[in-house]
Amino acid sequence: MGGETVAVAADHVVADGRARASLRWPVFYGPWLVLGALALAGAAGVRVPETWRYAPLLASVVAFGLPHGAIDYVALPRAVAGEVTLGLVAAVSLLYAVAGAAYTLLWFLAPVPAAVLFILVTWFHWGQGELYPLVGLLGADHLDRPGRLATALVRGGLPMLVPLLGFPEVYRAVVDSFVTPFGGTAADLAWLFAGETRLALGLGFGLLTAAVLARGYLLAVGPPGGGDNGPGGGRPWLVDAGETVLLWVYFLTVPPVFAIGVYFCLWHAVRHIARAVGVDRRAADSLRAGDVWSALARFLKEALPLTALALVLFAGLWLAVPVEPTLREATGLYLVFIAILTLPHVLVVLWMDRAQGLWSPARG
Repeated sequence: MGGETVAVAADHVVADGRARASLRWPVFYGPWLVLGALALAGAAGVRVPETWRYAPLLASVVAFGLPHGAIDYVALPRAVAGEVTLGLVAAVSLLYAVAGAAYTLLWFLAPVPAAVLFILVTWFHWGQGELYPLVGLLGADHLDRPGRLATALVRGGLPMLVPLLGFPEVYRAVVDSFVTPFGGTAADLAWLFAGETRLALGLGFGLLTAAVLARGYLLAVGPPGGGDNGPGGGRPWLVDAGETVLLWVYFLTVPPVFAIGVYFCLWHAVRHIARAVGVDRRAADSLRAGDVWSALARFLKEALPLTALALVLFAGLWLAVPVEPTLREATGLYLVFIAILTLPHVLVVLWMDRAQGLWSPARG
């Protein structure tokens, strides 16, 4: 694959050492520091002023959130064919048009099921998005095929389920802001916010998290007293476990709208961008040379046209669905628009996963 960062190697998706070194700060160290500081502040009882809670989501329009999917039209062809081809660009465009239109129609016809679908699809996608950094950048050998599926389930549940446990009323208000403009109401999901339901979900998800990390530990370093049996040792597992604990605390203590906005911009979007620039030969060469800024500038240039188009489409949705001109209502409609774009984006990323063998580890 020439000068590309992502090589078809044992795991089909492992980035080379120089590229990994360039991506440590934007993908790992930087987000750890920001989310870690916010988690500590939340655990200490520091509260984010209500008007500030929407700032990260509003910033996501330009700060990686919306643009990270606007690169799909070139990222997928590069992952599949090694270059941008007219046929694959057309396929991505058709996928977005058909899936996006169908999902938009569902919001108008059945807003509550559409909102539930959004939560489930985002749960899967945000979990799916954690595999590339763990496997491709860290070389996490403890993630065999079952481990990758289980890890995606846990990682996606951290932003989508854990806020429900810590902030049920805020979670309910956000869901209500999704469906109200389309004539729905979160009252149809009252059972989800009941204390018994949240207790069962919290216990079950906590046990699942512990089981997945314990299984990964055994695969990484072997049973107690068995020595370091994993090919990569326990370091990738330590990162995996540390990130999982960090995100548990973060989403339990930081107000959901603010927490999701920061996570969307600085964690999820940045990790997808790292993957997208990794299949771009010119950007990959910049990463090898330690020049992250040139790779980022190339990404922004390619993301700009469809980011602008997305804003025009959002304006059309705003006109089609009258909402109160309040920050809460505007944010709710923006999240619905993100939901409409997320469905085709998930399909594109699944296509990239298949091309790069992300779900087909060399072992397991």
